Amino acid sequence: MTFQAPKGTFDWMPPRSEWALIVRDALSAPARRAGYGYIETPAFEDTGLFSRGVGESTDIVTKEMYTFESKGGQSLTLRPEGTASVMRAVLEHGLYGGALPIKLWYSGSYFRYEKAQAGRYRHFSQVGAEALGAEDPALDAELIVLAADGYASLGLKNVRLLLNSLGCKECRPAYRAALQEFLRGLDLDEDTRKRIEINPLRVLDDKRPEVQAQLVNAPLMTDHLCGACKAYHEEVRGLLTSAGLTYTDDPRLVRGLDYYTRTTFEFIHDGLGAQSAVGGGGRYDGLSEMIGGPALPSVGWALGVDRTVLAMEAEGLLTERPGHVEVFAVPLGEEARRRIFPLVAELRRNGVAVDMAFGGRGVKGAMKAADRSGARYALILGDRDIEAGAVQVKDLTTGDQTAVPLAEVVDVLKGKLS
Repeated sequence: MTFQAPKGTFDWMPPRSEWALIVRDALSAPARRAGYGYIETPAFEDTGLFSRGVGESTDIVTKEMYTFESKGGQSLTLRPEGTASVMRAVLEHGLYGGALPIKLWYSGSYFRYEKAQAGRYRHFSQVGAEALGAEDPALDAELIVLAADGYASLGLKNVRLLLNSLGCKECRPAYRAALQEFLRGLDLDEDTRKRIEINPLRVLDDKRPEVQAQLVNAPLMTDHLCGACKAYHEEVRGLLTSAGLTYTDDPRLVRGLDYYTRTTFEFIHDGLGAQSAVGGGGRYDGLSEMIGGPALPSVGWALGVDRTVLAMEAEGLLTERPGHVEVFAVPLGEEARRRIFPLVAELRRNGVAVDMAFGGRGVKGAMKAADRSGARYALILGDRDIEAGAVQVKDLTTGDQTAVPLAEVVDVLKGKLS
């Protein structure tokens, strides 16, 4: 019997997996430069954290969570998103008692039982950033700029930013009532009708064409914003413009989680087909209270690693092999292998990426391996070289080859590679 990865999952394999690492680093680098500290939370949490925080009416909670009972009888769930876990950790460890805002970033695996398709997986990777404990439009704008900078650093040109405001607890009730009245007059299935009464915003997020066609004339939150929310949203928009960001106002953007308030945003890439969102987030001023904490207004985002790699592929940015070795060592014989092994170790300790031929290959097979590795230089050591106390350094691009004394190899290669 042979085993395969479960449906809806996949294995990251070289060289494509190297791009996943590059994407993680690039998306988190702007946040790290802006003072966000790293946080790591468990891959599973108490089920109630997500049902209360993410929302009972969301598809995530009603259909997509991987929930199981522990041996101790506790209901646990593999995390479907990162924000609720970060908020739980901040509350549990009392971080809100110190300097605010608390700025945190994270990276990890998330799990949703979804219909498997390209760009939508049951096990996926995200980079996230959260700023907790301050209600400031500059913080919303900062996070949006940091995400945009991450995408730009990867060379992506076709990522678009959509922006909206979902109002606050002062202006949302009137909009909710108007939206419910409109939705009750539509031809919708029973499950969707139930959702109208629990959280009508979720209906706006329904992706089915037959539902979207009926929502064309639905009332918009932007027409119901209170004065404070209008002013807040205009400040966010102005700050984004001042930082050189282009965005599109999308009054129908609601995102798929119940905790969002005011600023919501999404990054879209048109080269991905149906699953066009590569990241997004927003403000969630009420989440702390939802899970039993004090008022802690916060804002954050999650950016998809898998989809960002797909976006780079769509733009033809995965043509080079990333992370290849710089030097490939070719020992000719057992004595040469014993002599070249410590040299390889020394080069690596000096920051040079080195691989070597294993398995007693002949010179022809070893040089083929050197070419496949993508290395710029080959180190070739034979019996004559050992006698001369030197090693052959071959430029694999030009074919030029020179003998270099063993004692000078590290400095010579560092100079060539600098």
